This record gives sequence, structure tokens and C-alpha cells, in this order.
Amino acid sequence: MPKTSKIKKTVKKVKSKAVSKSKVKAVNKPKEVSRGPIKISKTYVPKDSDKYMCEKHKVYFRIKLNEWKKELVRANNEALYNGSVDDNSISADIVDQASSYTDKNVEMKAINRQIKLISEIDKALMRFKDGTYGYCLDTAEQIGLKRLMARPIAKYTIAAQEKHEMKEKVYADN
Repeated sequence: MPKTSKIKKTVKKVKSKAVSKSKVKAVNKPKEVSRGPIKISKTYVPKDSDKYMCEKHKVYFRIKLNEWKKELVRANNEALYNGSVDDNSISADIVDQASSYTDKNVEMKAINRQIKLISEIDKALMRFKDGTYGYCLDTAEQIGLKRLMARPIAKYTIAAQEKHEMKEKVYADN
């Protein structure tokens, strides 16, 4: 086998006169320090004194939405399971059958409403990723902490929501 010889390469640093004459200062960008997920206490309530939609607010509303979603999914699963087990449609009395049918109809409407609500919660969680949660989709104004506390899936400010409801009413009347 042939022997390989190691050759050292010398690198000469050449300074260009053009570069040394015009020195460009690099702008130092502040480094974002990743401290991990922010933890909040279970009793934390967003305050107006904090910056709007700061990390604490985002964590609070994200937790609130996820807990609400879990509760709705659990309730839907229980209702569907209990509804399928509790079947009175076999009853001989036609009035009992009609009553059972009506009860199931009401239950299914409630479940459908909850499924739509789960969909709205998912949309609100997606707005966290977009960075638009807490801001009106029409006007880009702050929705407000009080409104978000009352309705965490709110998409519009109160004025914009009223405007949308008026449009719906006008189209519904036609």
C-alpha cells in the first residue's frame, strides 16, 4: 500500500484595502432568550395593568380554551354513550315513543351545538398560532380582557359583533 503523506497548507490572510477603508458596523439584534414555557398559578386572572396579550395572558386563555374543550368533549362522549344505552323506543306505548324521540332530538341538537362550539374553540386556538387572538378580525382592534374572560372564543369587538348581527338580521328578514 502506498503511503500517504500529510501536507500542511498555509493560508495567508490578505487584507483588502477597500474593505479596511469602509468599515460597516453590524447591527446587533437583541437575542431572544428562550426561558421555556411560562407557568401561571391556577388562581391567576389577567389584569388590565399588564401589557395586552402578554405571554401570561396568552397562556391563561390557551389553558382556559383547552380545559373548556376537554370538558365539552367529555360531556359529548357521555351523552352519546348514555343516549345509546338508554333506549325507550321499544316501548309499546306510542306516547312514550314520541316523548323518547323528542328527548333524543333535543339531546342531539345540544350535542351539535357543542360540536360547533368545539370547532370555534379550535379556531380560537389557531388564532394563537397566527398571533391574531385577542384582536378583532374586522378592525384589528383589541377585543378587551373583560370580553375575552366572558367569551374566550370572541372574534370581534362588541361594536363589530353588533354590526355583524345587524347584517345577519337584515339578511334573515329578506
